[in-house]
Amino acid sequence: MRIRHAGGQAGARTAQGVAVIIDVLRAFTVSAYALDGGAKQCLLVSTVEQAWELSAQIPGSVISAEVDGLPVAGIEISNSPTQIRQADLRGRTLIQRSSAGTQGTALAIAADRVYAASLVVASATAWAIANSNPTLVTLVAMGDPDGHPEDRACALYLEQLLEGCTPNLVQLLDPLRTSDRYRGLVAGEMPGFPPTDLDLALLADRFDFAMPVSHGRLRREPPRSPDLPSAV
Repeated sequence: MRIRHAGGQAGARTAQGVAVIIDVLRAFTVSAYALDGGAKQCLLVSTVEQAWELSAQIPGSVISAEVDGLPVAGIEISNSPTQIRQADLRGRTLIQRSSAGTQGTALAIAADRVYAASLVVASATAWAIANSNPTLVTLVAMGDPDGHPEDRACALYLEQLLEGCTPNLVQLLDPLRTSDRYRGLVAGEMPGFPPTDLDLALLADRFDFAMPVSHGRLRREPPRSPDLPSAV
């Protein structure tokens, strides 16, 4: 298995083999908590307008959206796992629009298969990929490595799991936790981003399922029993 790293929308466009689109804070953390909370699927769109149009076609659907990381008027859930956990999603469809993660899955058209990933589903994602024995895996960290190091940390975490190593998650997340951005988020300085989102997003391997994406539909892959190293 060959592992390649890529970043941002340009990286998603060129991703080949199995593409793993990573958005830790917060789109694909939201997806995982939604599926764990009983949502039957997550539909990923590129624009707020598409989210509204799709919601009108699906009775009972719920929208989670942000633009440039900020809440959208008229949409109660702003890409927040905290808010998702408080919503009743049992049997419902979650429609997601984000500035990074959902854009990346839409752009990864050159890949053979696409997974959405975040830390909360990392080991399950690595297991699902390894179990399929691919020749190439492209790990796409959607966030800017300087401003959003958590996506790069998740990519390195996945790489080490796929290589049979034991990742040191504390070390991998150090660039995030020592950043001014992290301190601002902990202080609750960003609208639509409750500090509890950080705690929920940084709980590695909380869930035992992977999240494959096909034609904009993200679903829950049946739980596995991964025999992969755990983080230290």
